[in-house]
Amino acid sequence: MGPPSLRSPGPARFCRPYPVCEGAVTSAQFGDLARPGLSDDPKWYETAVFYEALLRAMEDSNGAGIGDLQGLINRLDYLQWLGVDCIWIPPFYPSPMRDGGYDIADYTAIKSEYGTIDDFTELMDEAHARGIRVIIDLVINHTSDQHPWFQASRSNPDGPYGDFYVWSDSDELYQDARIIFIDTETSNWTFDPVRRQYFWHRFFSHQPDLNFENPAVQEAIFDVVRYWCRIGVDGFRLDAIPYLFEEEGTNCENLPQTHEFIASLRRMVDTEFPGRILLAEANQWPEDVVAYYGTEEEPECHMCFHFPVMPRIFYSLREQRATSIKDILAATPDIPAGAQWGTFLRNHDELTLEMVSTEERAAMYGWYAEDPRMRANVGIRRRLAPLLGNSRPEIELANALLLSLPGSPCLYYGDEIGMGDNIWLPDRDGVRTPMQWTPDRNAGFSAADPGKLYLPLIQSLVHHYQSVNVESQLAQPSSLLHWTRGMLEIRRLHPVLGSGRFEILPTDNEAVLAYIRYDDEETILCVMNMANTPRAATITLPERYRSWHVTDVFGGAGFPPVDEKGQYLSTLGSRDFFWLTVSSPDRVVQAPVDGMPAAVEPKHDRNEAADVPSPIRPEKE
Repeated sequence: MGPPSLRSPGPARFCRPYPVCEGAVTSAQFGDLARPGLSDDPKWYETAVFYEALLRAMEDSNGAGIGDLQGLINRLDYLQWLGVDCIWIPPFYPSPMRDGGYDIADYTAIKSEYGTIDDFTELMDEAHARGIRVIIDLVINHTSDQHPWFQASRSNPDGPYGDFYVWSDSDELYQDARIIFIDTETSNWTFDPVRRQYFWHRFFSHQPDLNFENPAVQEAIFDVVRYWCRIGVDGFRLDAIPYLFEEEGTNCENLPQTHEFIASLRRMVDTEFPGRILLAEANQWPEDVVAYYGTEEEPECHMCFHFPVMPRIFYSLREQRATSIKDILAATPDIPAGAQWGTFLRNHDELTLEMVSTEERAAMYGWYAEDPRMRANVGIRRRLAPLLGNSRPEIELANALLLSLPGSPCLYYGDEIGMGDNIWLPDRDGVRTPMQWTPDRNAGFSAADPGKLYLPLIQSLVHHYQSVNVESQLAQPSSLLHWTRGMLEIRRLHPVLGSGRFEILPTDNEAVLAYIRYDDEETILCVMNMANTPRAATITLPERYRSWHVTDVFGGAGFPPVDEKGQYLSTLGSRDFFWLTVSSPDRVVQAPVDGMPAAVEPKHDRNEAADVPSPIRPEKE
């Protein structure tokens, strides 16, 4: 008989019990959390768990109907309790908000609705005190057409900002460049009636592209990076960086000049602000994205998002075969030492289907977006739980993949409780609704009149905020929230899942995906059943693992050893998975203590104070 199910409503399979919180969601519910400050590990990002916190969605602290910096500060204890290592904050700059803030009108200010620079500095201090880092979005490809740079450029072509953007007397240049937002744009050129010329834009027509051929533009971006680093940010997600330069006869993507600029930016950051990171948002194929890491001699970004693996997780769940995931991982080149992938299941944008075949795209639209309102551009605008039909086993399996495949995972706010979406809202706003904290008025997000909220709350039958919220799930030990927190803690205790090497293993069942994460200290065998029926598979491990012991990572239960041929038989339930420690026969594995294998002890637990009980570690008898 196998180990108890990870989804069992009975005793948790995790290493430690978790307290049940009652009443409103307040910091007091999370115990006396330690304030360890930041570690001095320059490679912190290799094992970090990121959390995308849409600022306007987290908490409204002043009744304005929109989330703000003080609201996010109020929720830091929750994020620390959850196990988040780094918060990623999308744009909070002054903006006309025609593209969710990605149309920036001032790079060195805070949009007044969100707060002030002093509030932002307080956020840095409070997050760092809790051992949480913060990275911010830096949209350097384009600005809003309301940015003073663009206003000066259009009104005074011969002035200091006249060449800050890409202007032309004709709209015939760069015809090989694709149109990205095919739902709204018919050209990458737009005529400006003030300057009487066309300006270039790879995204919306209200987002003119900066001219990176101009050294003054490059230096201006350097100054923006310096400004925020001095305030305390720990890094930048570089938005849309493949499109920085243009060249006739090319598709104007991933050009050598772009890599030269990113390398120069990296040199400046490493020299002036060591320990800060650059994370590339390059929605490209792996062989193109890898170039944004640079080389060990000439590094560029510390991290890059791996876009193609994400749709293939969803494709494999419906196809009930692991082939699609295996193929994209096999096609992913090696990355330089000190580099790391960024992985995710969902974020604030649509689930992009640009890098799947036409047949795969049609299948995914049929599986996941049968209603045209669920689609946007070349993708699907849905959250994780609705995408997967609110299936708890599928949500858990997808997250188990996210937390064990190569890369540092990024969670999207609200997915830890299974928040829903609203396909009636325009564009991508359907997945950007307020965080659901309690079943009370406005879901505990705001004291404003409901009509003043920046977006309406989710009130669908399945995902209504009165049933899907943090407070309710805190009171349920078997909730998705507690499950997610436990998985993050397990990952923290096993850094090999973040920084270890990766190897896909052969199996005799196409529905079963098996791989190992290993380093000199530990090997973890991950086995995933992508099918909705029970499956058995024989897994072939490398020869060095012949006759090695196998132990359940979650509870320490012993499993049968690997046989003398290096093969291992695993039987899994529908959408089931295992994480198994594979250890040498001469290694002494002690009996579990408090449900956790004694051989695995955390090197650092930022939630553990010296003299107070922790919400993660129970008091010793």
